[in-house]
Amino acid sequence: MKYQTKRKALILLADGTIFYGKAVGDKEGTAFGEVCFNTGMTGYQEIFTDPSYFGQLMVATNAHIGNYGANDEETESDTVKIAGLICKNFSYNYSRPNADSSLQEFLDKSKLFSISDVDTRALVSYIRDHGAMNAVISTDVDNIDKLKADLAKVPSMEGLELASKVSTSEPYYYGDKNARYKIAALDIGIKKNILRNLAKRDAYIKVFPYNASYADLKAWEPDGYFISNGPGDPEPLKEAIETAKNIIADDNPLFGICLGHQVIALANGVSTYKMYNGHRGINHPVLNLETGKGEITSQNHGFAINREETEANENLIITHTHLNDKTVAGIRVKDKKVFSVQYHPEASPGPHDADYLFDQFFDLISANVNKTAVV
Repeated sequence: MKYQTKRKALILLADGTIFYGKAVGDKEGTAFGEVCFNTGMTGYQEIFTDPSYFGQLMVATNAHIGNYGANDEETESDTVKIAGLICKNFSYNYSRPNADSSLQEFLDKSKLFSISDVDTRALVSYIRDHGAMNAVISTDVDNIDKLKADLAKVPSMEGLELASKVSTSEPYYYGDKNARYKIAALDIGIKKNILRNLAKRDAYIKVFPYNASYADLKAWEPDGYFISNGPGDPEPLKEAIETAKNIIADDNPLFGICLGHQVIALANGVSTYKMYNGHRGINHPVLNLETGKGEITSQNHGFAINREETEANENLIITHTHLNDKTVAGIRVKDKKVFSVQYHPEASPGPHDADYLFDQFFDLISANVNKTAVV
């Protein structure tokens, strides 16, 4: 379907700056959130359904969005999680034979408001210069004063707890119950492809809500523990931080990704901070300091852990660093079976350079299981 006329729309940033565009699908609408951008050239459906993007207005830097449609198998959660979409060219038609629908039809199911025909190069350049901030996208172009007033009421991402908005409300299972290993996963915004990567390594996973206690997880008698990615500020996640502390104290195998990485750092007394722009894309360069090898990684985070505090912490070792800005991209807890990374080794979308981290996790689990069996 191709629309001959397009309704006028705008992007109003918190500092009062305005960019103009047109409503996708000629729909009226308004959406609020923190504006951010992703530099990936593909994988838009996975990005839109990634729980880590909850509450954010996504600017797609690729010039064409929707050109290969949507496939029901290429989702990272059950629904679209972004607050709104901003793009240059939105393709109502698609050319991929195995697509199940157009992207427009897919987004309509989640009632997502989107705008196109935006000068995304100028918008991204502005965000890079002035930092991530709240914004509103709307077709109410003649009522800017009201939009400004409503936007001023939107809370900052800093200090905002969002894991409870995307986490499961009840525990559930994933994988083959006859698998060799049992993994207890704390869901603070988990992606489906993380579960796939755990399951294909002969694991049966029980996924717990964001506020589950260590006692809850331990009662299942798992062989290893996992803390997932997710949205928002990590510091308000007091239950998850306490759970991580107890897992570490009991010397259990523990792996954390993205928000889980930040929770593990906080459990070790290292603070986090909101980044000026954040890292969102599938081409971020990371150096593995333990092997000397470089990795091209998929990243999606607006917070990071304090490097100076990490370096000064006697219990932590920095294992990976981001080559663009030297932020901490990975840590390991000394004399413990615990490590985490600030990027996505499951890379959906993205490269698979860091896939080995899942194998590293299962090596720790296997060694621990064998050690316990001998004892």
